[in-house]
Order: sequence, then C-alpha cells, then structure tokens
Amino acid sequence: MFAARGVALTRPLAARLASPFHSSAPAFVQVGDKLPQVDLMEGSPGNKVNLAQELSKGKGLIIGVPAAFSPACSETHIPGFINSAKLKSAGRVFVVSVNDAFVMKAWAKSLDPSGGSGIRFLADPTLDFTNALDLAFDGAAAIFGGSRGKRYVLVTEDGAVKEAHVEPDNTGLNVSAVEKVLGS
Repeated sequence: MFAARGVALTRPLAARLASPFHSSAPAFVQVGDKLPQVDLMEGSPGNKVNLAQELSKGKGLIIGVPAAFSPACSETHIPGFINSAKLKSAGRVFVVSVNDAFVMKAWAKSLDPSGGSGIRFLADPTLDFTNALDLAFDGAAAIFGGSRGKRYVLVTEDGAVKEAHVEPDNTGLNVSAVEKVLGS
C-alpha cells in the first residue's frame, strides 16, 4: 500500500472526497513520495510493468495524460516531449493513461512510429496506479465519460518523486508542458 501523510492512497478518490470528517483537500502525490508498487500494462494485458521497479535507480519522467488520442495529448503534450532535445537527459520516460494496453500501443505507434524517442506507453485501465498517486478525477461531466487521470509529469530520481507538475484544472496544459518540465 502506498501512503503519504497518513492517508491510504489505495482508497478510491471518490471515497476520500466523500468523507465528512476531512475539511482539507486530498493529498496528491508530493515531492519525496516513493512510487507505488503497482503493475501497469505495456502493449498487451499480459506484459506487466512496475514503475517503482523500473525507476528505482537513476532519473526518469512519468507523463500522465487524461486520454490517449485526445487533441491536447496527441498534438501538443506528448509530441513536445518526443521532439525535445532535452529528452535524453531526462532518464527513462513513460507515458501513463487509463486507456487499455491495446489503445496505448496504437497511440505509441501513431506518435512515435520508429520508437526512436525511447518513450514507453503504459496502460492503467483499472486506475490502480493513478489512484495510488491520488491523481484521478471524475471525467464523466467532461468529455471523457468516466474516471480519468489528471494531466501531470512526475520527475523521479531513485524511485522517489523529485518534482510534481500536476495541472490544477486536471486537463489543462501549462505546468506539465515540456518547457516547464525540461526547460526550453
């Protein structure tokens, strides 16, 4: 179980927000937090990837997006990282979305056909990873139709969060843009 500041982060976000005994905002992932031990999928449901293990040593980025193939994600956010001259110095880079593994595989091929960027695209269809970071939001009222992950970038070092760039409105593209994370 992943916990920070005494809050069990494996509990669904809706359950934490519904508690009548807490008047403070939910505790999103913070600088210094260790990555949760949660399996994601790469390419197919049987190919499990654990980011806590993958990023236990060295530097890395986890780029969270609300939806594969959505306009901001496909036209600006992820291409910004793919085309950044500073990407190689960022360490190992992963894109995470609540889509299924097949969608993420197709999206990776559409954005980076040769795989030359080295970015890996991971699926979190059950929101286990997203909920463990406390980065889920209800997208039913928006265009997404259900629970989604906020747009964010986590800069990691040796398995811990070094910087957390989380969009305050869940889906905007400001604090998590490549220029804000890696510099121009």
